[in-house]
Amino acid sequence: MSVSLQKGQKVELKKETGGALSNVMVGLGWDEATPEKGGFFKSMFSATDDIDCDASAILCKNGKFVSSTDLVYFGNLRHRSGAVQHMGDNLTGAGEGDDEQIMVNLQQLPAEYDKIIFVVNIFEAQSRHQHFGMISNCFIRICDDNGKEMCRYDLSEHYDNMTAMIFGELYRHNGAWKFNAIGQATTDNSVRLLAERFK
Repeated sequence: MSVSLQKGQKVELKKETGGALSNVMVGLGWDEATPEKGGFFKSMFSATDDIDCDASAILCKNGKFVSSTDLVYFGNLRHRSGAVQHMGDNLTGAGEGDDEQIMVNLQQLPAEYDKIIFVVNIFEAQSRHQHFGMISNCFIRICDDNGKEMCRYDLSEHYDNMTAMIFGELYRHNGAWKFNAIGQATTDNSVRLLAERFK
């Protein structure tokens, strides 16, 4: 059964049979808020001003981000190791379910990487005068090798004026993979600024 996570909660990721996972899928989703939820800022823009949230993965060695090649995002969909693959950019959040997915092959991931941080930011948020208060139903979920959801973190808090989010981290601990739901909002205006936080 899927676990509904709270901010700061850590869970160990494993198969229902108890064996080690070989692959996980990290799915991120959001919907554009109604004009009523978006308030004044939302009413300033036409329906063509879609909110483009970008999901990214920051690969870390010894808990630190050390190379720009270890950032997987819409501009670099596949990590050089082949172990982390972004499945493509969604520009609007339209549609049901996951809007963006990141696939992680845990067995293929080189041992030097001990943590993957998953983040989301609103593309060109400052110039478009957009923020997380304008979106709703935002979530991150982790699915196992068979596509079965293991855990989900729903963003139930209000993040007005925030433009980016550190969702959570997948990390090695005593030979096992665990997930930590972070849920920290920031005002970073790009994924590269987010990545700089982990250097």
